[in-house]
Amino acid sequence: MKKISRRQAIERLVKLYGAANILGAQETRRPAGIAGVEDPLYEPVNVMDFAAIAQKKLDPVAWDYLEGGAEEEASLRDNIAGFRKIILRPKVLTGVGKIDTSLELFGAKLDYPILLDPTGGKTCFWPNADIVAAEAAARAKTVYVGGGIADLVQKGSGPVNFMLTTTLGSTADTKELVARATDQAATAIVFTIDIFFYPHKDRNFKNYFDRSWCGPGIPARDALGRLPRGANLERAHVGNWQLDAQHVATPTWNSVKELVSLTKLPVIIKGILTKEAAQQAVAAGSKGIIVSNHGGRQLDQVGGTIEALPEVVEGAAGRIPVLIDGGIRRGTDVIKALALGAKAVLIGRPYLYGLAAFGGPGVERVLAILRSELVNNMGLAGVGSLKEIDRSLARIRV
Repeated sequence: MKKISRRQAIERLVKLYGAANILGAQETRRPAGIAGVEDPLYEPVNVMDFAAIAQKKLDPVAWDYLEGGAEEEASLRDNIAGFRKIILRPKVLTGVGKIDTSLELFGAKLDYPILLDPTGGKTCFWPNADIVAAEAAARAKTVYVGGGIADLVQKGSGPVNFMLTTTLGSTADTKELVARATDQAATAIVFTIDIFFYPHKDRNFKNYFDRSWCGPGIPARDALGRLPRGANLERAHVGNWQLDAQHVATPTWNSVKELVSLTKLPVIIKGILTKEAAQQAVAAGSKGIIVSNHGGRQLDQVGGTIEALPEVVEGAAGRIPVLIDGGIRRGTDVIKALALGAKAVLIGRPYLYGLAAFGGPGVERVLAILRSELVNNMGLAGVGSLKEIDRSLARIRV
């Protein structure tokens, strides 16, 4: 058999499949290491590569704020460990060709099922971070959950936005919230229900972390490498039970019912971890659920979100879509979540790694990598569309 050169082999492949598929011609930037072109944005090949870069760039206090969780960080670890307990059961010889990752969610048509989670304090990692992240979400054609982007949305250059709320007060306050969401062209309202008490974050306590730093950003250190002492230290909660003992009453399911009655926008409840709560969310008129333990940053010892997903899906009983966040680091994690009944997933830390490492382009690149992994893994698992991903694709390791 006549030998052919590497160049001839590539030319034959290009004729068969096209240059974009073989040579990555759809990319306008080339990876670091290719002769004549150096672009560090393309050096990372997975989400955790971005995490390593982010850690090097951030002040150690900012890194602990990004990466840390509550108390022993058991829930934080369980979020990731839970996905490792799930094994994919690939379908074979299914004739998969074109891969379709599109879906419709709360009236929005999306190209793929990966959304950006609400994340507080982003300016500790990048200046003007809410706008930077939202603009990246718009370019990546995904949903941004959060606030602080009214001007961007009103200019018509923002992403699909699910507006976030973390509290419900009087009827007047709730009406004002609804009016603000409508004015900002939000397509849904996400009510976070697990954030009413202040969590004990040991890393922040030990670092003398001041939450107000996440407005202007972590301050400069002095000549001895010390941060200035903040005026609003989180460690004020250490041993100070009085701070929470007389806490104001938290919202109830009646608060949710009132919110639902005052808006035509779908209300999504974020922070559901049980079958019973899912049933209550449906009964209160919620149009969606996000299975979430706040990235392991609020109540510890609740387990990983992927462990809670099956019972929440059972509680919802197909009446409203169920989404999930927490612990998603690879495309296979997305498939596992969808196989167990999730409609879509949300990512928090992964896109913050990209943001801290490279700003907006880093957010886009993280999304591109996860989307690419999802497409590739769907093909390898024998499914050509999200509708073909079902419970038969997953086995839980005991």
